[in-house]
Amino acid sequence: QQTEQAPTIATMTTSALALGALVLSAACNTGTPFAFTPPASHKSVISARGRPDVSTATCEQSAPSLHMSAVDEATNTLTVAPIKSLDGTVTLPGSKSLSNRCLLLAALSDGATKVENLLESDDIRYMLEALDQMQVPVERDPKDPTTVTVTGQAGPINSPLGDDETCELFLGNAGTAMRPLAAALCMGKGKFVLDGVPRMRERPIADLIDGLKQLGADVSCVEETGCPPVTINANGLKGGKASISGKMSSQFLSSLLMASPVAEGDITISIKDELISAPYVSLTIGLMKKFGVNVQIDGDMKGTPSFTIPATEKYISPGSILVEGDASSASYFIAGAAITGGTVTVRGCGSESVQGDVAFANVMEKMGAKVTWAPESITVTRDPDVKLKGVDVDCGEIPDAAMTLAVAALFAEGPTTIRNVYSWRLKETERMKAIVAECTKLGATVEEFRDYCIIHPPKDNVVNDNVLIETYDDHRMAMTFSLAACAGVNVIINDPGCTAKTFPTYFDMLESITSH
Repeated sequence: QQTEQAPTIATMTTSALALGALVLSAACNTGTPFAFTPPASHKSVISARGRPDVSTATCEQSAPSLHMSAVDEATNTLTVAPIKSLDGTVTLPGSKSLSNRCLLLAALSDGATKVENLLESDDIRYMLEALDQMQVPVERDPKDPTTVTVTGQAGPINSPLGDDETCELFLGNAGTAMRPLAAALCMGKGKFVLDGVPRMRERPIADLIDGLKQLGADVSCVEETGCPPVTINANGLKGGKASISGKMSSQFLSSLLMASPVAEGDITISIKDELISAPYVSLTIGLMKKFGVNVQIDGDMKGTPSFTIPATEKYISPGSILVEGDASSASYFIAGAAITGGTVTVRGCGSESVQGDVAFANVMEKMGAKVTWAPESITVTRDPDVKLKGVDVDCGEIPDAAMTLAVAALFAEGPTTIRNVYSWRLKETERMKAIVAECTKLGATVEEFRDYCIIHPPKDNVVNDNVLIETYDDHRMAMTFSLAACAGVNVIINDPGCTAKTFPTYFDMLESITSH
């Protein structure tokens, strides 16, 4: 099926995507009844399935037992009890996208950078472990696991091993570590192999490898699949020009941009077709500016732009940087308030956010919610006399938050069409198939197309009770479908520990503002 034209999401304030703007918000304080305590060592214990075993993370109970059932160890499920309303204020954990970008740019910079409100999650641990392995100095704050100080290399990262030895990095299912490191390590010297869990070996990276080869890098992925492992024989890059596709993932462009200032010469990168998820590229360019690098842009970001990084541009540490709250994670609480008619304020991102996913609040407003913006917070509610209405939205710029829209659609009058989300098929799981399957279990009728779907809510919005939600080892599937409990039904989440990828305390935070 060809992509159809559809209304685009209302654009956020100009400052939100301005290339020079990087407004980083207040530090994380979950205020939840459980405190997540990381293992004594920062190193994750990897289970047979290739992600940290949830049994190694400890939760210290400091409040009465929750309405939400504890994890059933025999079945590895968690039952989310029927939710009447969500009301309260939540402070978001740090943004995954910003956390790993900050760590990498700090490692490439001249000087030491204190990174605060760093997200505590699997993806960030994989990046930290990779920096440790490559002997980039990273000092942990013993009193605050969300704060680290990185001493930069003032240039590319070289292998700490001998010329004939290979530095092997295991990056789990962390795309925000795999793609940027694959580009950055080509700029230094040494032999590397970057690998991950089985799903990572199914996630395309060939467009990035193609761009690096055009710049002269000796780098390859698995030819038959176009996926990791990635093999690098690095000897520095002189600079040059590359033309890549932007249709599959904006991370490929972001990775090339972040690596370019540590090449020896000028680099120009052009998009040869179209650029999806452009707000993430703007986020990358804004963060590079925070570290002293200015990217020259020619053309329209919504078209086929090109980007030039002169050899004179070099990273300089800003001294310290505070990571903004995760806007993708905000979507669950924003949608929960819209669905139940409660009032929820999310702190950590707002009208001055650099993250495109804050535009999800505009979608909820279009459905019937009332949204109030502040520079660093968003408050959402819904008049009880106003029913949610189905919408037709181009979600190409908010693919992660668009998953939350799929569950909100179960509560709407009329169908909801979610367009321009082919990238769902390339994420932690094949999200299009996963969303169609789980929405269908809950009673919806879903039409699936190549890059969009149409969700018809259950009759009278009556959601099926006691449905077992398969999460496919995908953190966002677990968090998104927990909101089905807002229909007044029990929802059973399989493998709830998969939220450790980006939001280990999600279910506790959800419970902290829930009325049953």
